[in-house]
Amino acid sequence: QVQLVESGGGLVQRGESLRLSCAASGFGLDDYPIGWFRQAPGKEREGLSCIRSSDGSTYYADSVKGRFTVSRDNVRNTVYLQMNSLEPEDTATYYCATAESGYGCYTLEYYKMDYWGKGTLVTVSS
Repeated sequence: QVQLVESGGGLVQRGESLRLSCAASGFGLDDYPIGWFRQAPGKEREGLSCIRSSDGSTYYADSVKGRFTVSRDNVRNTVYLQMNSLEPEDTATYYCATAESGYGCYTLEYYKMDYWGKGTLVTVSS
């Protein structure tokens, strides 16, 4: 059974950093890509980053490029999202997701994903 569990969210001040984790089970990271998304109350779900299963190549939305970094640990079957220089605008619930087929990380479209974690809340104060 495919499962994704996010962790690492919390309350931080502007300029601080957090590292989120996405623990995957039921599949290997070499099988399917992992995408990171976020959604704030009243706003659309936003794609942030993705890591490909085939070669580990990474992709980023312009809004987080240079601040966020995605990586993976194949032994622990866990994907990480390192978030630096956080701003209040980054406040949202953060989700990881995966797609069984037909998604190659080139676009960050949430509706193409098949499985989602329950999310972890990140709050950045002014």
